[in-house]
Amino acid sequence: MPWLSAEQALEKLGTKPQTLYANVSRGRIRAKPDATDPRRRLYSAADVMRLAERHAGRRKTETVAADTMQWGDPVLPSAISAILDGRLYYRDQDAATWAEHATLEETAALLWNSGQIAAAPGEALEAAPSLERAFVLLAQRVTHDLPTLGRSPKVLKAEAQSILSTVAAALAPDTTASPLHLRLAMSWCRPEAANCIRRALVLLADHELNASTFATRVAASSGATLSAAVLSGLSTLTGPLHGGAWQGVASLIEDVDALGAGATIRQALTQGRSLPAFGHPLYPDGDIRAKALMSQFALPPSYAKLAAVGQEIIGESVNIDFALTAMTAVFNLPDNAPLVIFALARTVGWLAHAMEQVESGHLIRPRARYTGPAIETPLKA
Repeated sequence: MPWLSAEQALEKLGTKPQTLYANVSRGRIRAKPDATDPRRRLYSAADVMRLAERHAGRRKTETVAADTMQWGDPVLPSAISAILDGRLYYRDQDAATWAEHATLEETAALLWNSGQIAAAPGEALEAAPSLERAFVLLAQRVTHDLPTLGRSPKVLKAEAQSILSTVAAALAPDTTASPLHLRLAMSWCRPEAANCIRRALVLLADHELNASTFATRVAASSGATLSAAVLSGLSTLTGPLHGGAWQGVASLIEDVDALGAGATIRQALTQGRSLPAFGHPLYPDGDIRAKALMSQFALPPSYAKLAAVGQEIIGESVNIDFALTAMTAVFNLPDNAPLVIFALARTVGWLAHAMEQVESGHLIRPRARYTGPAIETPLKA
């Protein structure tokens, strides 16, 4: 990715330095330290040019709309979460600070604007967390639950709590009424991991308009059941560019063990492969969620080497996918623990966004910009 100096970026933008820094803090322009001079920063040429073109008024409406779908400007109003100046907020609460003490259930109450939330104990039909069962249980509900349209927020919040219990029955199977982080830790026979799991669940509960949340809101906007909306989110989460990114991190660690950190990163860069462990477009100074989670444990040697060498060569800090995978290694959790934790946590956010979308009363229906073969239209008389 081409990078520009501050002087070059300011020349392209035609703005003051303060405006450049504000665009970086809002996630509109990615930045990284200059490897030749740590006191200076470099700025993404693609992001700078995108903003420069907008300011010059040269972009057509359809181009603006297309760019908003790719880490661009906000496209939907929401009061649930925000990413500002490198920090994540749940409503008016700093998420990293909130995660120091809160549970996922308390986070659900915050994001849903609701009273006390508790997931009902499951039937322990599975001995261990099962993503497959989560899909099955949600799918079974879809055909029986009622559509969301015409139903009061109070009723929908009660149904949301029931859906959270359904997902928890699959992902944190337990017959007790314990908090979800304890249920999940005990289902993995890792009680010592409970506090870290709690923190991870809270930090992952919501993240603005990510891919799975957008899918959830699209489903909810049609009046589909809340369970259908959550099922849409869960399906989207499994992709390797979203909740499945932990697999790429685990693969990098295998390469580090075999080749060393420096050789692993250089090989990936030479081959044009992505490095899912590093960077996040919305956090130019480092993923705050990763920092908050990794403050609770020491990184295993391979992870520590990858993080240090990656920072040196790429100029990017590790992200939440790296942190989750590292936590899995530290506590010897099952390989798919990052996705299980992600899915259980994000169910809370999906339900918050689904209910907010229903309340808005709007159908999400973007237009497509046709790029196929030329179409001959009949001439108007």
